[in-house]
Amino acid sequence: MSTETQKKTGSLLLEKGYITEDQLKTALSIQKSSGKKLGNILLDTGVISEDQLVEVVAERLNIPKLNLSSVVINPNVISNIPVDVAKRHKVLPVFKLGNTLTVAMADPLNVIALDQIKYITKCIIKRTMVGEKAVTEAIERYYSVADSVRDILGKDIDDNPSEESIVLQSGEVVSGDSTVVKLVNLILTRAIRDGASDVHFEPDERQLRIRYRVNGIMREEAAPPKKLQAEVISRVKIASDLDVSEKRLPQDGRMSIQFEDRDVDLRVSTLPTIHGEKVVIRILDKKNLKMGLPDLGMKSPLLDSWQQHIQKPEGLILISGPTSSGKTSTLYASLQEINSIEKNIITVEDPVEFSLPLINQVQINEKAGLLFTSALRSILRQNPDIIMVGEIRDTDTAAIAIRAALTGHLVLSTIHTNDAIATITRLIDMGIEPYLVSSAVEAVLAQRLVRTICSECKEETEISPKIKERINGSDQISETKFYHGTGCRKCRGTGYAGLTGLYELVGVSEKIKEMILGRESEGVIKAEASRNGYTPLNAAGMELVSQGITTIDEVLKVTIPVDLQKAPIPSESLVV
Repeated sequence: MSTETQKKTGSLLLEKGYITEDQLKTALSIQKSSGKKLGNILLDTGVISEDQLVEVVAERLNIPKLNLSSVVINPNVISNIPVDVAKRHKVLPVFKLGNTLTVAMADPLNVIALDQIKYITKCIIKRTMVGEKAVTEAIERYYSVADSVRDILGKDIDDNPSEESIVLQSGEVVSGDSTVVKLVNLILTRAIRDGASDVHFEPDERQLRIRYRVNGIMREEAAPPKKLQAEVISRVKIASDLDVSEKRLPQDGRMSIQFEDRDVDLRVSTLPTIHGEKVVIRILDKKNLKMGLPDLGMKSPLLDSWQQHIQKPEGLILISGPTSSGKTSTLYASLQEINSIEKNIITVEDPVEFSLPLINQVQINEKAGLLFTSALRSILRQNPDIIMVGEIRDTDTAAIAIRAALTGHLVLSTIHTNDAIATITRLIDMGIEPYLVSSAVEAVLAQRLVRTICSECKEETEISPKIKERINGSDQISETKFYHGTGCRKCRGTGYAGLTGLYELVGVSEKIKEMILGRESEGVIKAEASRNGYTPLNAAGMELVSQGITTIDEVLKVTIPVDLQKAPIPSESLVV
């Protein structure tokens, strides 16, 4: 940039309040003796951040600013510019539409770089502005991925489907099997490294889309060419012992992969679609077995109360919540809490997700006739102390679980309901007599998962008056500080990194047992539970908001807004 541009950049920084007059004068003095760019001087001395500099320079040059952490770049686009050119000029290809290539540049006034890119690509170049550090990190990340894919597939591979390359005979993968094996392994190992819970192979009309679910949110990743769709799907099915020739019906299977120093189990599910078979792989990382109840987000006094309940010798203890709310993780952590050589623990699951030491785990097999009900009847003849039922899905399973709880066993299970109180009425609606529910049920835990704010880009923020009115009508809201994540490389521009649990626990006291027998409404039972220390999910969520752990948006997403309007906000702001 010219000196004139630098002076104007300095003036803009001054106008926005990013620097003071004295800081500008000092930087200009250093510039005269060093010849360095004014923005770099202010950046090197820590006066401004790279984002602030990019914002001002982009505004000065009237060039769009781009957040690289929030985009996913196709490897085919990356291949337009050689890695040595990208690193030399700090430029990254981002999008290609027709003959127009959009690039991210740390120095969009670098005419030499623009001329070279135009010559190499034969494209019209559209510039966007990014920070030098951001583009350097992105170059390392994306060229590594693209190089890995190209190394596996070969540099000359093209994306035009050819009949010969995808036809499979009798379930055997054609030549290139080793290539596809490496490619599938690359996709899975990257997913595990990124902390994904699921990998989705999604056939589309023109591409095979790869998406990871990280922290509960789907994101798109670099994908292989469409021509390899059949081979990639077949490789996954073969590895998980599924019927490769059957493409019209859904199938379920399992496989494992070696990652670093551990085996990671993978649960595979296929679903026929109009463009081919969609495959979802659930990642069951055994390192999660080391997580205890506090690691899942349980805190005192709820944690202390829950531990007392699961240490009881008998009774039915239920965990409720929707799919992917962490119920299984809580069940497994609870079992490990009470597991010992003195206890005979048997589980019946569909499917068994993790193998636990000292615990006898039974896998449901519907084809062979082994269902929850038949398995439970047999388990009761095995002299168990503790029984874990993966899920109560029907009246028969609920009846046997309650019978087991009333005959001296501790039974833990899950059920799909909106909250803890609703679980009690749900059992009655299923046909279980109120006297059996009141006698058997000891406690119900309801839970949800929320994303936690990224620690690297966390900052204080304001919330809109509309949201304030929605969550609390009183002035108490003003006592709470609110935080959010601005988006960075660590969180890939989402502002969130990690998950934690929201919990509400209802212990079935003698008074509540009487209310169940009297078929009292959920509201009456909830009022009684509140007098005994019950805290609803929404209030638990607001507690995390007040501590700066999550955002109001996350709490509103997983709890009931009507209840949330009435939820008290903690009077103290505990910022972490």
